Amino acid sequence: MITEKIFMDTLTQDSVSVRKQNYVTVDGVEYPVGQPWRRAYVNSTAGRQQVQDEVPEPYRTAILAVWGDEPTVPDDPENEG
Repeated sequence: MITEKIFMDTLTQDSVSVRKQNYVTVDGVEYPVGQPWRRAYVNSTAGRQQVQDEVPEPYRTAILAVWGDEPTVPDDPENEG
């Protein structure tokens, strides 16, 4: 059976780095499967929406608790659209 684990490698007031890794257990020993998925999110309006869309609970709540109620990073107009 393959299980997915999620790690928040770095969580600050302005950003978070999220890593997902699949694992398989063989004879009681866990082994990573494939390459980890990584994404960095910034505490901007767009970044907060990405966290809402892509990060499952309880990680989402933890991120937003540290980030507070308002974005701390302006959105990058070059990345919109």
